[in-house]
Amino acid sequence: MPSKKIAVLFSGSGSNLEAILSKIHKKVFNGIKIEVVLCICNKPDAFGIQRAEKYGLKTTIIQNKNFSTREEFDNELVKEISKYDIDLVVLAGFMRILTPVFTDHIRAINLHPSLLPLFKGSDAIKQSYESDMKVGGVSVHWVSDELDGGKLIMQRAFEREDDMSFEKWERKIHEIEHEILPLSIVKILS
Repeated sequence: MPSKKIAVLFSGSGSNLEAILSKIHKKVFNGIKIEVVLCICNKPDAFGIQRAEKYGLKTTIIQNKNFSTREEFDNELVKEISKYDIDLVVLAGFMRILTPVFTDHIRAINLHPSLLPLFKGSDAIKQSYESDMKVGGVSVHWVSDELDGGKLIMQRAFEREDDMSFEKWERKIHEIEHEILPLSIVKILS
């Protein structure tokens, strides 16, 4: 049976990593087995490391603070990913702006907590909540050298409820993330 290997890069709690592991890791879609073979994190104390361990996966720690430039850090990421026969890299809450050193050599997708092209960058949930928009949502897109600017793969929106709290807004975004990131991976690889 053909199989496809993915690498997941994360920086924090790893809830999207866990969504991938629970929904698609070592499972078969359209005759293709999808497997997470590499986890990379830039924060040695990230909770996502423990989530990966629950699935028998060791996380490779590459701390960006140990490199003097973004390019040096990205080069180290590319070197590590290249050791494996990776079909797709998934950025799942990986809080780094990547340079062409990475984007020109790695086929990767990113999860973003807004309806792109609106609210790019790291503060998207807060920006979208504080906007006048009546919808919020999540985007999955190809990684390019433009921040949150690659071609869209999938988006899902939800309607703002009257008097919706920030906490409820954020929770709704995370629910959608946990659905559409695994769906996007399956769509691409099978």
